[in-house]
Amino acid sequence: MPLLDPATWQSAAPFTGGAAPVTEPATGARLATVELAAPRDVPAAAAAAEAARHAWAGAPYHERAAVLRRAGDLFTEHAAELRDWIVRETGSVPGKAAFELHVAAQECYEAAALASRPAGQVLPSEAPRLSYTRRVPAGVIGVIAPFNVPLVLAVRSVAPALALGNAVLLKPDARSAVSGGLAVGAVFAAAGLPAGLLHVLPGGAETGRALVSDPLVRVVSFTGSTASGRAVGELAGRGLKRAHLELGGNSALIVLADADLDAAVGQAAWGSFFHQGQICMTAGRHLVHASLYEEYVERLAAKAESLLVGDPFREQVHLGPLIDRGQLERVHALVEASAEQGAKIVAGGSYEGLFYRPTVLAGVGDDTAAYAEEVFGPVAPVRAFGTPEEAAALAAAGPYGLALGIVTRDTAAGLALADRIPTGIVHINDQTVNDEAVAPFGGVGASGTGARFGGESNLDAFTEVRWTTVRRDPAGYPF
Repeated sequence: MPLLDPATWQSAAPFTGGAAPVTEPATGARLATVELAAPRDVPAAAAAAEAARHAWAGAPYHERAAVLRRAGDLFTEHAAELRDWIVRETGSVPGKAAFELHVAAQECYEAAALASRPAGQVLPSEAPRLSYTRRVPAGVIGVIAPFNVPLVLAVRSVAPALALGNAVLLKPDARSAVSGGLAVGAVFAAAGLPAGLLHVLPGGAETGRALVSDPLVRVVSFTGSTASGRAVGELAGRGLKRAHLELGGNSALIVLADADLDAAVGQAAWGSFFHQGQICMTAGRHLVHASLYEEYVERLAAKAESLLVGDPFREQVHLGPLIDRGQLERVHALVEASAEQGAKIVAGGSYEGLFYRPTVLAGVGDDTAAYAEEVFGPVAPVRAFGTPEEAAALAAAGPYGLALGIVTRDTAAGLALADRIPTGIVHINDQTVNDEAVAPFGGVGASGTGARFGGESNLDAFTEVRWTTVRRDPAGYPF
């Protein structure tokens, strides 16, 4: 029996934001219709979540853990159905969709283990009393997830927040309302999550602002662009709320002089072209030692030209479509501006419909548009450097600090180089796009507020630490 039934979505949703189509980027076809949540729909959802969360927080930990484990199982049991939704709604190739489902299941299993983690510490005290700390649920958590990896980027916050005794309001991007929202809600409902604890609110920016502003929402988990993240952080700050922000990136892939060029080019192509470059960790700046530069550009361009671009649901391709026309126009504008600034388009630079060819740019400089900015498209700007010191300076330049890849036969030298470059994530002899449910994830600078997702970071993200003391007899004071 299917987990998702599009026939029920429009009639069942109590929202007032109007109907919106679920569109397949590859063909423009309408896959379904969903009801969007308007800003005025948020307070009711927040109130229901607040009412439901207390019994959930007081439930035995093994009951919460069982729901999370069942949710992980359901992502596997319904993988074929959910994979097709991810492929068609977001333009993902099947392998990327399968990876999302695997990580979503792992996120649930890891979250299940959080429910039984030690909840605090016994502290020494100068007074005759028991003194201890205890982690308690933060309350109602607001989760805002983007379109590009919608399932993972929703579940990685929803699952641990629920496991730790909170309730959640989830606002997926309207362009991925099914795979980033309705699918999550359906899985947790089928897993036995009590009613009222998870509310899926597909909508636009105004709905997101209402979610962040609602007084019952105490913690906000946001994944998206740096510009939007700044606005979320400012709005959350007005309410003295914690905002965990995982934002954009313009990550560097450094290829040192001793690198295995075959391996480096293969990693580079994946790092820049996977999911059409619509990944926050995408390798947006290729820094290559001058002795390898020309051959690297030639090989990467050949690799780009060999990749198949097309409809990932009906064809076997390497790249699918960009998410919408606005994104395509932005990518192409950056490529054209770069060419006007003197960069050479060695491969790609063209498109048909929403299908953008993987693109390699050579001869880029500090101010080249596609080098200086996050493109969020399949574009690989390549630049030469002479010394490791120059590579470190180039990689550290700019506002972002999400991921870093270094390719070298001398791993010690790679680690030493990485220490000079401020990023939240480092991979030696690998490209920049990696994720695991057990690992902390996040960036610094314009890439976000640090590792606030994954592993033990979830404990700090979704709980508060409460100090409690207990005395046998009431304390006395001099007045």
